[in-house]
Parts: sequence; structure tokens; C-alpha cells
Amino acid sequence: MEKTKGDFSKGSVPGHIMRLALPIFLAELVNVTYNIVDRMFIGHIPSTGTLALSGVGVAFPLITFINAFAGFSSSGGAPLFSIARGEGEEKKAEDILSTSFSFLLVVSALLMALLYALMDVILPIMGADSSTISYARSYFSIYLLGTPFVLISLGANPFITAQGHAMVGMATVMIGAAANIILDPIFIFLLGMGVRGASAATVISQGISALWVTLFLSRKGEIRLKRLCIVPQILGRILKLGVSGFVFKVTNSITQGAANMTLRRYGGESSALYIGAMSIINSMREVVSLPISAISSSSQPVMGYNYGAKLNSRVKKTLKSLIAMCLSYGFLAWSLVMALPGPLISVFTPDRELQSLTVPLMRIYFLAFFCMSFQNSGQNTFVALNCPRRAVFFSLLRKVVLVLPFTLLFPLWMGVRGVFWAEALSQLIGGSACILTMLITVYRKVRSTPDGVKADI
Repeated sequence: MEKTKGDFSKGSVPGHIMRLALPIFLAELVNVTYNIVDRMFIGHIPSTGTLALSGVGVAFPLITFINAFAGFSSSGGAPLFSIARGEGEEKKAEDILSTSFSFLLVVSALLMALLYALMDVILPIMGADSSTISYARSYFSIYLLGTPFVLISLGANPFITAQGHAMVGMATVMIGAAANIILDPIFIFLLGMGVRGASAATVISQGISALWVTLFLSRKGEIRLKRLCIVPQILGRILKLGVSGFVFKVTNSITQGAANMTLRRYGGESSALYIGAMSIINSMREVVSLPISAISSSSQPVMGYNYGAKLNSRVKKTLKSLIAMCLSYGFLAWSLVMALPGPLISVFTPDRELQSLTVPLMRIYFLAFFCMSFQNSGQNTFVALNCPRRAVFFSLLRKVVLVLPFTLLFPLWMGVRGVFWAEALSQLIGGSACILTMLITVYRKVRSTPDGVKADI
């Protein structure tokens, strides 16, 4: 393989971003299908589909919580890895890769043991009731077995993209997702396993993805995984920067759980339907957010490499391209969801009552969705340029300072719809604050610092 494969100091900056973004988008789209395809098949189980879908929706915050730990590696290890490569420090980059991978293995074992022991306590807190808890337990108990596979495929795959092999990174999840699409109907319907079959298909598929990542990093990458070890000093740096990615996802888990509990409290006899509606809306949010996430993620190795190489003019170009691309897509996606919520919702459920309930709630939830372009642009810039404090602050601002109290307070005078208004208002405030802070601090300093001098940010 060419050593210049991941050299982002030359060529078109927007070109590099788009070259990486398309495979990352396809990879993330396929990765999202693990849970979405499960929900689509589960929602169509005869007679029990709606309750089963609500049960999986109850388990979803815990799945998000597990995935959050991959953020330490993907948002901490991978950006530091890119900066080290830009500085020409290949030994340091190798140590970062080894430490990140080893950390994922250790934390996955701890998570499996802890969550399995506490599962029956946590699921009711997440909103499960007598009609949905059996489905939530059936799905989540099997999903836990695949925790190492999930964390390796999500947390180690960015190291492949950081070396310029975005197509290989895309193949990581495409292989697993193809297996999931094939296995889901076999396990759910043909073998009659229902919800447990959907979870089993996901575990097997994630295992295939994890094997692919491990084989590539240990045998094919320019900087390879040669050993399993944790370098304490490097782990500290990874955790410090990666905590922003972790916080961003774990606060998603917390707010999803809070939303389910609030919907259960204020939804009355229709609480299971409202939780089902939120499950569908969360699935839709994952899909329509993917291009923004892909563009932001693809900018990280480009930005980090040039920052390490002290090429500030190219860092500035990356920032401008990132904002323009994210904002353009954000308005396009917002327009589509607001105009056509009905057809999008029907993909997930044939239940007419659930469809009619979800349409107005989706429009409220996505009212300020375009502001997520601002949140992602600012957040990923802070991560790419090793600004952990600002990255963590804005992760906490939107989800903990804004969404969580809004979710608990708005229903007091707005009823169930207050849960959905909480998300819309937090996107507007949090996204605007994040992008303004990034422009005033990081962008201004990068613009005023000449090439050859490391910008003090």
C-alpha cells in the first residue's frame, strides 16, 4: 500500500473530505441498519409487533450506553492517531492504536458483567411496564453477548479511515449489516425466535464486522496493531479527549431513558404507543443525521493531520468546507422530513394508529434539526484539534443542561408533546452556541496563525 494514502497535506481539502465522507456515510448508514432493520422486522411481527417494538425502544437507551464507550476510542484515540501521523511520529501512533484497542476489550468485559447483573433493575427505570418488559429483556439479554463485537467494530474502525482507507472502513459494516439483513427474517420468522432472533442476528453480524476490523489493523494497515497493551500515559490522553464522544452518546442514553419515563408517566393508557412513536422518531433521526455525521467525521483526520503538520491554511479550508457541507445538507434533510413524515413512518410500522400519532410528533421533534449542522461542525472541530474541555462542555450543554430538564419540565404544562418540544428547543440553543464558540475561538486563531507555526488553541 502507498505510504501517501493518508497524506492529507496535499490535494483538494473538500476533495479529501468528500472522498472519505461517502464511504463513512455508507458505513454509518449500514451500521445504523443493525438496529433499524431489527425494528422494521420486529414492528411487522403479527399481533405483537407494536408491543415488541415498544419493548426494543425501552432497551434502546441501554444499547446507546454501550455504544458510548466506543467514543473513547473513536473520538479520543483516532484524532490523536491522526495528529501523531501528521507529526511523523509512527511509534506514537502505533501505541495509540494498541492502547485504544486493548481498552475496548477490557471495558466490554466489564460492561457485559455489570449490565447483565443490573438488567432487571434498569429496564423498568427506562420505561418498561408489564406489557413490554418481556420483549425488552429478551432482546437486551442476547445483545449483551455481542458487546465486545460492537465496541471493536465501532471504536477501532475509525483507525482504518484515519489511514486513508475509507472504503475498507465502509466494508467493515457493510459485511456485518448484509449478514444482519439476511439473518433477521430467518431468525425472527422462519425459526420463530421473534425478538430474541433479531438480537441474535445482530450479535452474529457484529462479530463478523469485528473480525474484519481486527484482521485489517493487524495485517494490512500502514500502522498496524502489533500487540495488545495499555500505555497509561497514552490512555490518559485518549480518555481526556475521548470523553467528549463518550459524553455525547451516554447523554443520549440518559435523555432517551428520561423521555421514555416521561412518556410512560404522561401518556396514560397510550404510553406504549408514545414510546413506540419515540422509537420510530429516534430511528429516523439516526438515518437523516448520517450525512452530517459522515462529513464531520471525515473532516477529523484531514483537520488533525494538517494541524499536526502545522499547515493552518489547510485547517482553515477544512473548517470552511465542513460548515458549508453540513449546513447545506441540514436544510435539505429538514425540508424532507417536514414535508413527508407519513411515508417515512410507514416503513417502520403498518399500525395506522401508531402512524397517525407519530406524524405530528415527528414534525415537532425535527423543527430545528438543521441546527444539528452547527452542533456537529463545532463539536468535531474541538475533537479533531484536541480541545477536550470545549468538546465536553458542548456535549453536556445540549443533552444535560438543556434536553434533560426540558424533557422533565415541559410536560408539566404541555403534556406528552413537551417531550418532543424539548429536543427541538435544545437543538436550536445548543447548536447555535457551539458553532459561535468555535468560530470565535478556534477559527479566529487558525486564521491568524501562519503555516509552519502550531496554532495555540
